[in-house]
Amino acid sequence: MSSETILNNRYRLISQQGSGGMAVIYKAVDMSLGRTVAVKILRPSLTADPTFIARFQNEARSIANLSHPNIVTVHDVGNDAQTHYMVMEFIDGQDLKKIIRAQGALSVERALNYAISICAGVGFAHRAGIVHADIKPQNVLVTKDDIIKITDFGIAQALSDTQPTQKLQVVWGSPHYFAPEQAQGEKPTAAADVYAIGIVMFEMLTGRLPYMGANQQELALAHIRDRIPLVTEFNPGVPDGLAKIIQKVMSKEPTNRYRMADQLGHVLIAYRDRGRETTSPTPSVDDRPAASALSSAASAPMPPPQSMPTVPRPAMSPPPPPINRQPVPPNSMMPPQEPLPTQRYNPAPNAPGQQNYGRPPVPQTPTGDSKPFQPQNAASPSAMRYPQQSGDSGPYAPRQPFTSEREQDVPFSLDGVTIALAVLAFMAVACLVPLYLVVLQARLG
Repeated sequence: MSSETILNNRYRLISQQGSGGMAVIYKAVDMSLGRTVAVKILRPSLTADPTFIARFQNEARSIANLSHPNIVTVHDVGNDAQTHYMVMEFIDGQDLKKIIRAQGALSVERALNYAISICAGVGFAHRAGIVHADIKPQNVLVTKDDIIKITDFGIAQALSDTQPTQKLQVVWGSPHYFAPEQAQGEKPTAAADVYAIGIVMFEMLTGRLPYMGANQQELALAHIRDRIPLVTEFNPGVPDGLAKIIQKVMSKEPTNRYRMADQLGHVLIAYRDRGRETTSPTPSVDDRPAASALSSAASAPMPPPQSMPTVPRPAMSPPPPPINRQPVPPNSMMPPQEPLPTQRYNPAPNAPGQQNYGRPPVPQTPTGDSKPFQPQNAASPSAMRYPQQSGDSGPYAPRQPFTSEREQDVPFSLDGVTIALAVLAFMAVACLVPLYLVVLQARLG
C-alpha cells in the first residue's frame, strides 16, 4: 500500500509496521485530529463473513471502553468499502517477542516487572468481562520508556466464535501459548489467559518455550500431557519461589491456576516486595563501628550535666567523709532532724539561664564554720542532731515513727502522782472482795 493511501478521507497510511495472521498494521496520521495512530487492517480472507465483521466491530467497541495504561487504546473502528480497519494509539517501540529473540533470557527483575504490568492490563479487561484469548509476546508491546502495552484484545475470540475453520489456520499461528483447554477446543476463559501469561514469563526468564513440537498436534498434546517444566531447569539463576509460582500458573487444570490475571498480579507484587525487603541495602562493614570503638565508647565517662542538651542534672560528689560520732548528753534538747541521704550531691555550676537544683547550704555555726550532720547512733541513720548551738530555744517537731530511737533513750521514772493513783486502785479492789463474799453467802443461805 502506497504512502498516499487514505482511508475514509481521514487516515493517511505512512508505512507498514507489522503483520500477522489476521491483520496488517500501518503507521498512519489522523488528519482530522492531527495525531499519529496505528491502523490495523483485517486481511480480505476474514472479511467475507458478515457475522465475523459484526462480532469484530462489537469487540472493538468494547475494547474502546477500556482505559488503562497497560492496554493499547482503541480510537475508532470502521471500513472503507471492503477494507475493514481498527484505529489505535501508536506505540513507539517493539513487541516483546523481538526483544527476547535479540537479548535472550531477561533479568529476573525486568521479567517480573513486565509480568506485573501484563497482569495489570489483562486483569483490568477481565474485570470488564473481556477475555483476550491470544496472549503472546507478539501482542505485548514495549515502549521506549519500558512501558508494557497489550494489544489485540478480543479479535481471536471473535474469530473463534464465528469462523472455527479460520481459527485453525490463523489463531493456531501461536499454539505455543494456548492453554490445554483451548488446545482441546474449549472456549477460553480468564484462566486460559493466566496460563498464557505463565508461558510468556517462562519464555522471558529462559529465552525459550516450555513445549516444542513438529506440528500443531504435537504442541497441543504437549500442553495437555507433558510434564510441566521448571524455569530453574533452564535458568538456575531464577529463584525457586518464582519458579514455583510459574509452575502453578502453568497447571493443566484451570482450577489449579489463579482464576484471573489480577490474582496472579497480586502474588507477583507481593513476591517482588518481599525480595526487595530481604535485599534492601544495609550499611557496609566499613560504615559500622568496630568492636573496640564500641567498648571504648561504653567505658568512656559521661559528660558533665551542663554539656548535655537534655534535662540538666546535678553532678555527683565524691563519697562523704567518715561521720564523727559523738555521745549526746542525756538531758540535752533534741534539735530538728533531717534524713541522711544515701548519696551527697554538690550543686553543679549554673550554666547561663540554668536553674540549680542542688542541696541548700549547710547551716553556719555562730563561729562561721559549717559542719556536716552527725548521727546519734550509727545503727540508725534516721536519728540526726545538729551540733548544739547557743541560744537554742527547744526542739523542732519532726515526723518520726512511733518507736523511734529517741523515745527508747528516755529513762523510766515514777513521780508522786503515779504512786498515789496506784495505791487508791489497790485499796478499791481490796474493799470489793469482802462485799462480794457477803453477797455470795446471802444467796447460798
